[in-house]
Amino acid sequence: MLLRHFYDPKLAQASYLIGCSETGEALVIDANRDVEQYVRAADAEGLRVTHVTETHIHADYVSGSRELAQRAGARLFLSAEGGPDWQYGFAGQDGAQLVREGDVIAVGNIRVEVLHTPGHTPEHVTFLVTDMAATDRPMGIVTGDLLFVGDVGRPDLLERAAKVANTMEAAAHTLFRSLQRMRALPEWLQVWPGHGAGSACGKSLGAVPQTTIGYEKITNWGLAETDEEAFVRMVLAGQPEPPRYFAEMKRINRDGPRILGGFALPKRLEPSTLPERLRAGTPVVDTRPADQFAREHVRGTISIPFNRSFTTWAGWLLPYDRSFALLVDESDPRQVVGIVRDLAMIGLDDVAGWYDAGAPAASRAAGGELQDVPTISSEELAPRLARGDVTVVDVRGRSEWEAGHLPGVENIPVGYLDEHLDELPRDGGLVLQCQTGARSSIAASLLQARGFTNVMNLDGGFAAWRDAGYPVVREDEDAVAPAGSGARERGR
Repeated sequence: MLLRHFYDPKLAQASYLIGCSETGEALVIDANRDVEQYVRAADAEGLRVTHVTETHIHADYVSGSRELAQRAGARLFLSAEGGPDWQYGFAGQDGAQLVREGDVIAVGNIRVEVLHTPGHTPEHVTFLVTDMAATDRPMGIVTGDLLFVGDVGRPDLLERAAKVANTMEAAAHTLFRSLQRMRALPEWLQVWPGHGAGSACGKSLGAVPQTTIGYEKITNWGLAETDEEAFVRMVLAGQPEPPRYFAEMKRINRDGPRILGGFALPKRLEPSTLPERLRAGTPVVDTRPADQFAREHVRGTISIPFNRSFTTWAGWLLPYDRSFALLVDESDPRQVVGIVRDLAMIGLDDVAGWYDAGAPAASRAAGGELQDVPTISSEELAPRLARGDVTVVDVRGRSEWEAGHLPGVENIPVGYLDEHLDELPRDGGLVLQCQTGARSSIAASLLQARGFTNVMNLDGGFAAWRDAGYPVVREDEDAVAPAGSGARERGR
């Protein structure tokens, strides 16, 4: 048996290739949209991808299972669990084999047993893997979004992201029962989870790529908790805000992701067309580092730096129903390819084209306006906040705000700013603040693009304010997220 682990750090997403060296067959579980990586890996090992499956209808990225099965000529296996509302709409036309609790997928000498483990989603399954050439005892389990290193899957996404009302408490009870099945498995069993640190599919996921059932029974609060009511309270408390695009991912992955056939390179656009495009209301994303954007940028563009958090914020802020354009550093041609790939991973395929990083100067010549993002230090902010002549908005996640915030400062997470524009002042000082200044710089660009001219970014964010010794207010301790969640959010 051969096992290959694939990990996309921007999605914090794992997928797996399990191959039988004797027969040359291979199974891929939870493929993302970059399907060629699996074909290349199998070929390098003298294998061919013959089976493709996934643990559930994903909410945080576009599944590559459908495309990989077509690309490799493999058999597609999809969950038939969860009831009529949670069936794959494309299963019939793609000739997928539907699987249920107790079914077995045979990959040469490897036995992959299907376990129905709902809670994160109703149709969720996990895969118990046994290398029959060595023993009849299982080696490991691919747990998808049920069990992570140090954490468990969240049961609230159907209600909070997909807007299925009154479901999260019942799902939390179901999740508890599925986790009890995991507790009963042999302690030596390896656990191969679907996500790692940084994923919004849990609160405090570990950065280690795999673990064991025995170790998680000791260290994982969700697997260690044996009181069902206590578990339900704990798992629903302090969950991070689900990105807005999660609902779109559910729809795409249920109905059938579009077959890409590779990542198409968008056309390069003439800089002179940038002002006209902005006047027409086309979103234009400046992918340069935040400090470059802050110094000078085209009025109306939005800053989403091309870094580890790019995919998350693109999903929060970009539309799925119309095209958008990019502003890219032309000095590194690989950036365009990387950006388009990352956007495609969450279904943002309608890229109208890209402008090079020299577009600000060209835009000025074409009649475009340039502006900067002013900053304010904690030392400058403190007396103004005390006098009440400035409005400060904390754009971090709710659990971060509850763990500590500036006195009298309200919380609007950056992804929800568009829903609260009427509540924000357009005159006087408007200071945006996050943990270190990264998310608030994105928020500042968003408000500037919406016509706000009074925006400032708190230099160094909450961390600088706190470290300078200024007062911090904490909310009810019960609302504070588990240790680790704040560290995960600080980079965003």
